[in-house]
Formats: sequence, C-alpha cells, structure tokens
Amino acid sequence: MSTGGHNRATTAGRLSVLVGALSVPAFVGVWELIARSRIVNAVLFPPPSTVAVAVLDWIHSGQFFGDLWASLFRVTVGFLIGTTGGIMLGMLTGRFRLVSSLLSPLFHILRPIPPIAFVPIVILWFGLSEAGKLFLVVWGVFFTVWLATHIGVQKVDRGLVRAALMLGTPRRQMLSEIILLGALPYIVVGLRTAVSISFYTLVAAELAGAFAGIVYRIEIAQQNMQTGQVMGGLAALGLLSFVADRSFAAIAERAVWWR
Repeated sequence: MSTGGHNRATTAGRLSVLVGALSVPAFVGVWELIARSRIVNAVLFPPPSTVAVAVLDWIHSGQFFGDLWASLFRVTVGFLIGTTGGIMLGMLTGRFRLVSSLLSPLFHILRPIPPIAFVPIVILWFGLSEAGKLFLVVWGVFFTVWLATHIGVQKVDRGLVRAALMLGTPRRQMLSEIILLGALPYIVVGLRTAVSISFYTLVAAELAGAFAGIVYRIEIAQQNMQTGQVMGGLAALGLLSFVADRSFAAIAERAVWWR
C-alpha cells in the first residue's frame, strides 16, 4: 500500500474512533436539550440529568445491587442451561439423521414461540418461583444455540470425517475433536446471539411475578409514574447486555482464533 493510501486509512480509522467515542455523549446532549425544551412532557420523557439522579437514589436505597444480582443470576444460569442443552442436542441432530428426523420438526414448530407468550402458563406451572423465570430464559436461549450447532455440524468437512473413520477414530473422540471443533465457529455465533437473547427473555421472566430484578424495578417504577427510574432501569439493562456481548466477543475471538 502506498504512503498516501496508508495515511488515508489511518486518518479514517482515527475519525471512526472519534465518532464512536462522541456518539453516546452527543445522543445524551440532544436528549437533554429536547427534554428541557418543553417540546415533550418532561414527566413522561425526563432528561438524562433526572435519570441520573433517579439511578443514584436507586443505588443509595440499597436495592440496586440486589436487583442487579437477581437479574444476573437468572441470565447466567438460564444461559448456561440453555446453551448446554442446545449444544448437546444440536450435535446429535446434526450428526445423526434419525435423531434429526425425530426432533427437528418439533423444534422448528416450538422455536418461533416467544418466551413472553409462556408467561401465563409458567405462572400456573411454577407459581412465582425462580424455576419459572429460568425456564423462560432457557427457552429463549436453547433454540438459538441448538439451530447454530445443528447447522454447524452439518457444515463440517465430510472429507475430515471420512479420513477419521478410515483411521479408526473412536466415535466419541470424533464427536469431540473433529465434529465439535469443526462446528465451533457456527456455535460461537449462536452463543453470542444467545447472550443478547437471554437479556430479552429476562424481561418476560421478571414479568412472571418477580420480587427483585432490574425489570421488576422498572415495572414498579412505571406503576408509580417514576419515569426517571424507568429510564435508568432501561439504561442499566442495555449497558449490562452491551458489556456481556462485548466480553463474550473478546473471549470468542481468542478462543476460536481460526474462524
């Protein structure tokens, strides 16, 4: 690449970083101006300064960290259970045609049903226990990971599989060292998508009769017309999801370096 082309690329890269760094402050500034200009009702659309005060009050009340822990517990446990089941069954349906014929049609019928549609029946099944909330998160995560794993296994190079069979590789070793590693780039994409989905389904989970959690606190604030805390809860939820997504992406980039 010529010196001029290199300089242009460097300048474009710096400009991109600068624009990215300024995007959030610019958004907050525009939000503050609009909320205080009386174009909109400040009670229904509070400025960021009011939201910040509400969040600080939330923290000082001692409820914030309890809500944060409750939400993170549901997301983490539900994600782990859903991904474990999704990977295991995805490996089986992707590798064995009989298992796929048995389970895939059922999964494709159940997959489009959103977790929030299960809230009424989950309350009947589990009451207000944590099991119902975990069920909803698992439901949202499982099908995403299962489909990504299923497709990834089917995309594994059949030449590698045949070579392993010819060399007498045991079936268990072939599944773990050839099929799983070959499908891993697809699985990682499904896992990253599932990270975000676990936070989406957290909304449905905590609407199913919670007593603590970020979404629960948003619902209580909405009932009391505390729109500042509602906005603060939404911001906290978005920030948590963002941090989880970026952290997973950084780990995946190092772990699956060959993709």
